[in-house]
Amino acid sequence: MRLVGRISGWNEEKGYGFVTPHAGGGSVRAFVHIKAFQPGSRRPVDGDLISYSVSKDDRGRANAVDVRYAGQKIEQRKSSRPMPRLAIGVLFLLASAFAAFFGFIPFAIIAGYALLSCLSYIMYSVDKAAAGKGMQRTPESTLHFVDALGGWPGALMAQQRFRHKTVKTSFQSVFWVTVLINIVATIWLIRSGAARSLTTALLGS
Repeated sequence: MRLVGRISGWNEEKGYGFVTPHAGGGSVRAFVHIKAFQPGSRRPVDGDLISYSVSKDDRGRANAVDVRYAGQKIEQRKSSRPMPRLAIGVLFLLASAFAAFFGFIPFAIIAGYALLSCLSYIMYSVDKAAAGKGMQRTPESTLHFVDALGGWPGALMAQQRFRHKTVKTSFQSVFWVTVLINIVATIWLIRSGAARSLTTALLGS
């Protein structure tokens, strides 16, 4: 059943808000994300009249889906394959572990990626939970800093797992710059011998 309501509390920067159903709509206020709107729709503002369906998330909270503005025709979504972020993150860590096991790269490299990826994954998880509860968020600069240090594989896994920070173009642009910076820095550490010296120091030999 489709309901009719108005957008309220819209946060343009974060791309989400709420929809309050008309009196007698038989539903409570629901969370609405920019991804729920029809492709090609303009950006919503408070007071927009929309029609929508309601689904429940894993915590039983109401979410508006299949959203369209009053009078807007239904558009068929073009099938598109999302970026396999989880696969990219996992494969990179496995490839790094394989290379370290056979001595192609120093142990310190894979150890750093593993630890920082765990940290980044946790930070994205906490930030996602904070966003849903309206609590204090983790600064994007902090997320980018950990990703640039080597946490980006874990960040990719968290982005797909929690569907977090994948739509915001400005965040993704900076994120991929941090990935490039990290890869370039890692190559330099390996070629300069600094990473192998660090591994020797860590192993105490």
